[in-house]
Amino acid sequence: MSKKDFYEILGVSKNASPEEIKKAYRKKAIEFHPDKNPGNKEAEENFKTAAEAYEVLSDPDKKAKYDQYGHAAFEAGGYGGHHHMNMDDIFSQFGDIFGSAFGGGFGGFGGNGGGQRRVKGSNLRIKVKLTLEEIANGVEKKVKVKRKVQAPGVKYKTCATCNGQGQVLRVTNTILGRMQSATTCHVCGGTGQTIDSKPNHADAHGMILEDETVSIKIPAGVVDGMQLKVSGKGNDAPGNGIPGDLIVAIEELEHETLKREGENLHYDLYISFAEAALGVSKEIEAVNGKVRIKLEEGIQSGKILRLKGKGIPSLNSYGNGDLLVHVNVWTPKTLNKEQRQFFEKALTDENFIPKPEKSDKSFFEKVKDMFS
Repeated sequence: MSKKDFYEILGVSKNASPEEIKKAYRKKAIEFHPDKNPGNKEAEENFKTAAEAYEVLSDPDKKAKYDQYGHAAFEAGGYGGHHHMNMDDIFSQFGDIFGSAFGGGFGGFGGNGGGQRRVKGSNLRIKVKLTLEEIANGVEKKVKVKRKVQAPGVKYKTCATCNGQGQVLRVTNTILGRMQSATTCHVCGGTGQTIDSKPNHADAHGMILEDETVSIKIPAGVVDGMQLKVSGKGNDAPGNGIPGDLIVAIEELEHETLKREGENLHYDLYISFAEAALGVSKEIEAVNGKVRIKLEEGIQSGKILRLKGKGIPSLNSYGNGDLLVHVNVWTPKTLNKEQRQFFEKALTDENFIPKPEKSDKSFFEKVKDMFS
């Protein structure tokens, strides 16, 4: 079942400003909030779906990728970076957007008021270099990542400053009287707990660095500079919080003979005068192995042969691009006496005089065809 369009979920246009997107999300989130719809599973799903849409459309980088590739930019191969958000994610990331709509308590699922929040660990970033063959076929890469994880033996205790609530109450005197406000506890960072004991080799947050081999499934058709996300493979968070994510930046390695242009590939094929005149069968390299093509006799330099479906797969699974073979007739730079005599005779031979036909397209027509 295909996912609903994020713009449609929030009820905004593709040209909506960040403020309009935020306003639309707040309206939807308040409408479907669990406190207003107790026990209503459909409202809960709508609440999560609206948060997923806002998570993407509120981030300029994610929004640009979504506008270009749709849901495939985040879901291809299971590692596109988008995940089905849970309530903890939503309240920890977007709780401030709701403001006082629910009395300000609003610290977790169901508005249970405690104010305690799960801290999310920091993200890690790596760069993965891919050959054109790997990009064309998709690949699973195993990479070693140095992650922060909670050290064995770390023990926590209830934060004495906020008594485990994650928030502290402040009372200030104003011209309107005494005002009470809740702020995140500066000692525990809102988790409601602090470290009781930890091993000597752990840092102040009870974390240690550990090597982990992470398997990354990279879908076919990715492009240079694209970022994928492996959820939960960044740094762990103190106090059994939510792990950060591993951000994977794609770097495309240059191919020796093939040039990529979107989903199409280009190959320069050089042939001799003799091969052009007599016709020839040639084997050329494609991303999925060798391909044999036949050139008819009398083929002209500049001819472009299009091999359908021999290019790069579309990331949206709409088939493959093409392989465009550019025929170049190679002119010899040195001739022996016999060859020179042959070409001197050919200067006045009627068969060697250029006679382009209407079907022989000009260079500009070929370029136009190539991009159409």
